[in-house]
Amino acid sequence: MNWLGFIGLMRSIYGPGLPDLGKIQRQGLLAVKIGQTFALRADFLDEAKCRHLAKLYRQTLSLPPEDIDRLLAGAPAGWRGSFAEIDRSPLASASVGQVHRATLRDGRAVVVKLVKGDFARRFTGDVRSLRRLVGLAILLYPKLRKVADPAGILDHIEEYTLTELDLRNEVAHGDVLRRVRDEYRDRYDLSALAFPAVHRELSGEKVLVTEFIAGPTLDELLDEGKLPYDVLLKLFAIHGFFIFGPGVFHGDIHPGNIILNGGKLYFVDTGALSRIGDRIRTGLFRFFEALCQYDFPACAERINAMAERGLDGAPYRRFREKFLALYRDFPDTTVAQVSLTRKMMDTIKLAVHSGMVFERGMYPVIKSMMYLDGMVLRCKPDAVLMRDMRGPLAAFRRALPPTAATA
Repeated sequence: MNWLGFIGLMRSIYGPGLPDLGKIQRQGLLAVKIGQTFALRADFLDEAKCRHLAKLYRQTLSLPPEDIDRLLAGAPAGWRGSFAEIDRSPLASASVGQVHRATLRDGRAVVVKLVKGDFARRFTGDVRSLRRLVGLAILLYPKLRKVADPAGILDHIEEYTLTELDLRNEVAHGDVLRRVRDEYRDRYDLSALAFPAVHRELSGEKVLVTEFIAGPTLDELLDEGKLPYDVLLKLFAIHGFFIFGPGVFHGDIHPGNIILNGGKLYFVDTGALSRIGDRIRTGLFRFFEALCQYDFPACAERINAMAERGLDGAPYRRFREKFLALYRDFPDTTVAQVSLTRKMMDTIKLAVHSGMVFERGMYPVIKSMMYLDGMVLRCKPDAVLMRDMRGPLAAFRRALPPTAATA
């Protein structure tokens, strides 16, 4: 992607009307990933545009059948013989891969995920070109690095996309999340979390075979207005525990990657795995504890404590005064009235402009918040989310070792 292509992409996203998704896809994988990232930016894009861009998660261009046959021709000898049938039409399609229903010789229903093509070379070239453009923008406006962190976002896109291109990572990351679930199962209720079984003997770098899980995705349920709010709160309790507890979590928790079956929430597409350091993890936990109680003076203190370089004296008092003004009308507001993501972005912006310096690594958490915030807005716009999160946060504290919750 050259600078003209990037400017055109930004005009499409920011301009009047809805972006042309087909044109974005034709610009390449990096353009799709940028479009997906902006689908989460309800903090400055209108809801209709975010919803439209979100289609890039599930309505990307699929390969014609002959290309599918070509990809399967590269499978190991005898691989195809393990299947009684593989559907030629994709069950789902995303930017990197597509999924097909299949049946094993013994009758078990599975899904076969295929990487669509050799994206890596063009993608890395596009990232290199865009990184030069971002570097120039930061040189002209240094505060951009601290407030929006475009370089950090680009690094995150590059890292998780290259990881996605090797499906062995999806298997390995799913194993990590399973181990965390099993390690904490006696201290915290993670019984609703499940993962499809992996057929490792049939999987490799470009193909992944897993158990077929019958049931709708949360995205489909949200589109139909059929997702119960208590199920969504259960997801928050699970995903929040991974963030605030071990600090390792599903890095792409959008609603299309969660299937509801028999009361279980199945995490799929675990190619992206995110981790955060102890300072951010414990700092955010303590911040949200105070925020749920509307203890805004404590929130200000905890944001300052979370910074690598905080404030004291008069600079802190000025920050605190502005912070309290920012949250003055926040108590008991619904997600439709105030976006938590927007409020958090405004909080970080205020902190940075006041002189605080934060370690890099916030973006994966903010990204998760954008997903979850957006799901609540679609499911129950009149929800007072901070009030509803008091119970899960108290459960986190009881389950975590004292140092993990109070460090």
